Amino acid sequence: QVQLVESGGGLVQAGGSLRLSCAASARTFGNYAMAWFRQAPGKERDFVAGIGSGSSTAYADSVKGRFTISRDNANNTLFLQMNNLKPEDTAVYYCAATNIVYYVTRYSSAYVYWGQGTQVTVSS
Repeated sequence: QVQLVESGGGLVQAGGSLRLSCAASARTFGNYAMAWFRQAPGKERDFVAGIGSGSSTAYADSVKGRFTISRDNANNTLFLQMNNLKPEDTAVYYCAATNIVYYVTRYSSAYVYWGQGTQVTVSS
């Protein structure tokens, strides 16, 4: 069983930045593909960014050039640096992990473990 705990969410003005963190309890964290998803009120949970065990990355078109996903395998931590935030980025952000596949994937069904989420609110 892997536990994921997100932190770093909050309220920020449009154009500002936030850095989300996800602490994982997995003993072999480096072998897991990781991702960030987000869910706005009344909407489905959407893929934001993902990183494979080999550190390949993928991004949703809406965040390319503004968000950067990274991982620190020595400290079992996943990050999401979010710059130039927009009101439409407002959502609950979830960290997800899987050892079913090792490459980055956008499909939520591939992820086995999920955090509780952290709220990000961007004011205009």
